[in-house]
Order: sequence, then structure tokens, then C-alpha cells
Amino acid sequence: MILDYLRTLAHPFDRHAAMTHVTASAVVVGVRGVLLHRHRRLHRWLQPGGHLDPGERPEDGALRECEEETGLTVGHPADGPVLVHVDVHGSADDHIHLDARYLLVGADADPAPPPTESQDVAWFSWELASAVADEALVGALSAARRLIATGTVEIPGGTSEECNG
Repeated sequence: MILDYLRTLAHPFDRHAAMTHVTASAVVVGVRGVLLHRHRRLHRWLQPGGHLDPGERPEDGALRECEEETGLTVGHPADGPVLVHVDVHGSADDHIHLDARYLLVGADADPAPPPTESQDVAWFSWELASAVADEALVGALSAARRLIATGTVEIPGGTSEECNG
């Protein structure tokens, strides 16, 4: 259904071309667990993400947005980008976001967001991430956790009990 809808948009990746457009975000996992940030305006724990730059592919936008918002080095799993979820939601100015949510692997490091971004960025266990996250993110967290638990996606360096939990 979403792919059919995308075909009707002349420029689905251009935030200025239409009120409905694609955004990209990341479910970031690593040996420390799951990374979330508290959105400055919405005051909710969410995955890092945002609008695409002109000409940018969603999987690249997820990487860029994550690094910009968290200060962490992240990457796609070894086998390449993994789309774990697509969420359709309203946003400011009556925009509709078709949010492509990718699984990314975060470095074993403390987040270091720049001063212009939310300073509330933290690693959580799967259980705590699901408990504090915005309800629209819980499906993506469940999908990512399943991919890791079944061995479909491997996390470099292994995962902690907290991440597998």
C-alpha cells in the first residue's frame, strides 16, 4: 500500500515538493542495548531521524541523521541496510511523514550530541526502551529485536545480555 502511494508522488523524497514525503530514522542497537533520544519539541523518547537532504537515499539519511543527533558513529549491519519498519504519521505544518526506519549498529561509546541537538540521548535495555519509547516506535523495536534474536542480523562484537534480553 505504501509503495503504491509512493508511486503517486512526483518527488517523494523532497520535503518541499509535497506535504507528504519520505523521512528516515534509525533503530540503533549495539553491545550497550538500544539508543534513544528525547525529542526536544515533542518531549518523547524516539529513534534518531529526520528529513532527507536533496538527492539523499533514505538509508543514507538514517545514518546522517543519527550521527548528527547523537554524535555516535553508526553503520548498517554487515550485509547492508535493513529496513525494519515504515511508519506513517502526521508532523508539524500538516505534513505527512512516510518514515523509513532502518536498523543501525552503534559504536560502544557514550552519546555526544552537539549543543544544537537534544542532550537527552541514552542507551536502554530492550525492555526499558520499549517501556519509555513513543508507542509508534514499539513495533520497530520489536521487529529489530526479532531480527537480532533469530540471527537474521548479526551485531558486530556480539550483543550484551541487555541487548539480547
